[in-house]
Amino acid sequence: MIPQSFIQDLLNRVDIVDVVGRYVQLKKGGANFMGLCPFHNEKSPSFTVSPTKQFYHCFGCGAHGTAISFLIEYSGMGFVEAVKDLAQNVGMVVPEREDNIPLAQRQEKQAKSMALSDVMSRANDFYRQQLRAAQPAIAYLKGRGLTGEIAARFGLGYSPDEWDSLRQVFGDYENEALVESGLVIDKSADEGGGHRKRYDRFRGRVMFPIRNTKGQVIGFGGRVMDGGEPKYLNSPETPLFQKGSELYGLFEARQAIREAGYALVTEGYMDVVALAQLGFPQAVATLGTACTPIHVQKLLRQTDQVIFSFDGDNAGRRAARRALEACLPHASDNKTIKFLFLPKEHDPDSYVREMGAPAFEEQIREAMPLSQFLLKEIIGENDLRTSEGRAHAQFAAKPMLQALPASSLRLQIVRSVAQATQSTPAELEALFELEKPVARVKAAPPRAKRTAPAGLERQIMRLLVAHPQLGAELDAEALQAVASIAPDRAEMLAHLVGVAQSMGEQANFASLVEHLREAGPEFDSMIAEIASETESEFDAVRAEMLGAIRQSKIRAIEEEMQALVTSNLRTEDERNRYRELMQHKEVLKRQTGVAVAS
Repeated sequence: MIPQSFIQDLLNRVDIVDVVGRYVQLKKGGANFMGLCPFHNEKSPSFTVSPTKQFYHCFGCGAHGTAISFLIEYSGMGFVEAVKDLAQNVGMVVPEREDNIPLAQRQEKQAKSMALSDVMSRANDFYRQQLRAAQPAIAYLKGRGLTGEIAARFGLGYSPDEWDSLRQVFGDYENEALVESGLVIDKSADEGGGHRKRYDRFRGRVMFPIRNTKGQVIGFGGRVMDGGEPKYLNSPETPLFQKGSELYGLFEARQAIREAGYALVTEGYMDVVALAQLGFPQAVATLGTACTPIHVQKLLRQTDQVIFSFDGDNAGRRAARRALEACLPHASDNKTIKFLFLPKEHDPDSYVREMGAPAFEEQIREAMPLSQFLLKEIIGENDLRTSEGRAHAQFAAKPMLQALPASSLRLQIVRSVAQATQSTPAELEALFELEKPVARVKAAPPRAKRTAPAGLERQIMRLLVAHPQLGAELDAEALQAVASIAPDRAEMLAHLVGVAQSMGEQANFASLVEHLREAGPEFDSMIAEIASETESEFDAVRAEMLGAIRQSKIRAIEEEMQALVTSNLRTEDERNRYRELMQHKEVLKRQTGVAVAS
């Protein structure tokens, strides 16, 4: 877990205008920068980036956040990955609480990673340059219907049919980074290892660079142009490249996925490139391995709908089953996952070319929902007219239903399985020991709805979220006063003040927002309001805060005085307390410039 102090320091060093500007064309507009929102389609800019708040906000779709959340939402990175990416750009090394590796070793690891990235980038430039003069490779790509424009978009290249063509790029061909990156193979000529031979992994192949979510080349897929084997050769697993975590074409497809409203997952590199050529740039592909839960998670960060396209043969069915199993842990009520099966003789590329784009779009619309495919896999060839057949179906259903998170979707699937196997949903939940059973739980009594903060306490909280350095102005008396007039918000306010004060003088809006992520959605609406407002002068804001604090103290005093009056001021202590409160109230009123009542 990354310490919050590091997050705060990072956001103080990073300029969100630079971060967002790498992906969105921004223009100065008053105190802020404006551009077209990358999270929804628009023709006039409603996306604003505030260098003062270090925050972005879209007036069109409501998207907002810090530099960290921008990378998460735009690039599909995880939180840790986004933090590491920003840290690397400003020369910081991310400390991890559970990581006992000394700083020097972490720096060495980071330097090694950068060295691997450098050799991959240089190799990619070389392969792209080689393609320009490789007539057989150009003819092959044209034969597949690809234009030079689409080849350039995906950075396609060619590896010469030579044992060590990379020597032209790397004067030090013995560099270990070449082996560790998977570009070069270092093989012993005999078991004793006395004589070593080093040669290029990729030779005589069309090269497909594989990029991560930052656009960096982390691996390659190489395809032969004749009948050689293997047809596709992929980079091995390296510190940069893990097949189970990366998707080919995701970097290039991000904007198209947002515009189309779904991601189309195919089985190969050529499917992705060809579909982009044919009008389906929202396609991505797994990298010579089965679909994994990490793949699914990455896709669902980009869109609410994922459609898997598989060939209709047995291999395609097996791949679809593995994809189904990978999807189950991430299936939810607000996400849609579907499965498209083409005729046996077609892959997506051939189907579109023969049947046309409208026919393929119809196939996509008619794709099989996850729930239907799951039920089909459960039933299989079991004879549901017999007890044994129904028991076999339930046996097949158990691990898949256990993999689904508790949700309305799971309940609907459980009901379908129960109906098919002549059971009840409650029986299946009990039999399968499903976590957080839905069908057989008693409804909890409704909880008292928490009122939204209003009045003085809301004013103080908004000011504190916008300017967390004002936390220093809130003393114990002020907190007690606000808590007394808004007891239902006392815990929320105390948490906010505690976080703001712990951040010290360097606290700002963006870093506070990242701190509040762990508190849940309670502050979301307030953050969105503040993000959409123009910046105020700090002195005016501070004066407003001090005024609200004084008003809170006065109101708390008046409530205590009223309680004393109600008790008829029977004791001397009560009468002394009343006089003390009256004096304190008059002092506070003088501070606000309000005349003291006679």
